[in-house]
Amino acid sequence: MKTLAIIGAQWGDEGKGKITDTLAAKADLVVRYQGGNNAGHTIWVDGVKTVLHLIPSGVLHPHCLSVISHGVVFDPEAFLTELERVGQKISITPKNLAISSHCNIITSYHKLLDAAREKQSAVKIGTTGKGIGPAYEDRTSRRGIKLSHLLDKNVLRQRLAQQLEEKSVMFDQLYHMDYPNLDQEVDRLFNLGQKIYPFIQDTFELIDLASKQNKNILYEGAQGILLDVDYGSYPYVTSSNTSLGGIYTGSLVPDGKIDEVLGIVKAYTTRVGEGPFATELFDATGAMIQQKGNEVGATTGRVRRCGWLDLPMLRYAIKASGLTSIALTKVDILSGLDRIKVCTSYHYRGKNYHTAFPGIQLSEVTPVYQDLKGFQQDFAQHKSFNDNVELTSYIKFIEEHLEVPVGIVAYGPDRSQIQFNRVYFN
Repeated sequence: MKTLAIIGAQWGDEGKGKITDTLAAKADLVVRYQGGNNAGHTIWVDGVKTVLHLIPSGVLHPHCLSVISHGVVFDPEAFLTELERVGQKISITPKNLAISSHCNIITSYHKLLDAAREKQSAVKIGTTGKGIGPAYEDRTSRRGIKLSHLLDKNVLRQRLAQQLEEKSVMFDQLYHMDYPNLDQEVDRLFNLGQKIYPFIQDTFELIDLASKQNKNILYEGAQGILLDVDYGSYPYVTSSNTSLGGIYTGSLVPDGKIDEVLGIVKAYTTRVGEGPFATELFDATGAMIQQKGNEVGATTGRVRRCGWLDLPMLRYAIKASGLTSIALTKVDILSGLDRIKVCTSYHYRGKNYHTAFPGIQLSEVTPVYQDLKGFQQDFAQHKSFNDNVELTSYIKFIEEHLEVPVGIVAYGPDRSQIQFNRVYFN
């Protein structure tokens, strides 16, 4: 295996950062291919916590080159803040971090527009307010500003003027809000570009060269398949392709082939923000899972909604991204429950469905549950749990129903709290 994709198989927050960090030990490149600083990947190493938003999770390994590829929408100010914070713990230089010159830039106008829409809209999407959606909109409408434009003040001014021509009308007449004038935003972005300049590279060529040299390439996704702008629970989604397809549009896949697609699956289900959630718990069990699992968004600080594992959505995620194995995370949070419920199908408009599908109205489905005996496991004292009949039965139940192997089981936040049942990189 030389290429491995790590993709969230639920609504994000599945533990991708921890799994990416662990597998990056044997990777040469870790490539972030979509999203922006609306993502938050938390990594614990020997009790030390590191939260990453834009910088790929491979940065904690000195030998690994972390790549921010062209599919990412890039906030230069947020990046420099993160660089300073993370750089206090580890050395980050252009030798271990490269940023594509073709990334689209998030401007002040994007963030202001994002916040104004969420505040005044009758339908709340639950956006992070980071300007991600408006930046992707400008990319699609060909009004986008590339990272390379920040290095040429004249080009930057021309591109920004084109953006502001339309947005100033919305700010003035629709949202009635203040915003930086053209000169202020040009100066701000140009100065930021000068600071970022050493990290800007042709990442397309870097990935291609690594492939020719037979190096291990790991692709790191942000959010989850159910938030994909095309495959997700629309309109409560993000603005990029979080599924497998996002790798092909947001990066380079040498020879057009990815050897393994690893879906990250929490042992239960969580969701941040708005949108229907079929297996959501509103009782003491849900509160216990939220508290014990510390289910608070690393980016937003919002409490995550918690519910039972949803197999119809996972079957859909597997089909939507061709998942070849899964990593089951946070199994320790369910330890101590007498009974565990798993949603095996939906009753929807008079029929029973074992697999969700695009456009299904989750607010109308009735989850069909199967009760399983809970497990008792002291993960702090026992590193192996293969002799725990109830826990292994829970894992086998998931494998048999999804018809995909559980290659990794994670039972705590630290990179050491993980069990491999499958070899990923040699």
